[in-house]
Amino acid sequence: MNKFSNEELTEALRAINSIISKCEKAQEKFPEGNSHHTLLRNRLKAMYISKELITDAISKNS
Repeated sequence: MNKFSNEELTEALRAINSIISKCEKAQEKFPEGNSHHTLLRNRLKAMYISKELITDAISKNS
């Protein structure tokens, strides 16, 4: 895996947090079971995983 600087990882984490916030707000507008709601749920799951991996990488770089 490529080695990224803490600055790059921190910037990526900011972007991920922004995406999570926007998806959570959008998800509230659709009823559960709706295809849009499901799509956003899947995107959020991927973003939470990304956030955890980036946070772990920042910790290891410190």
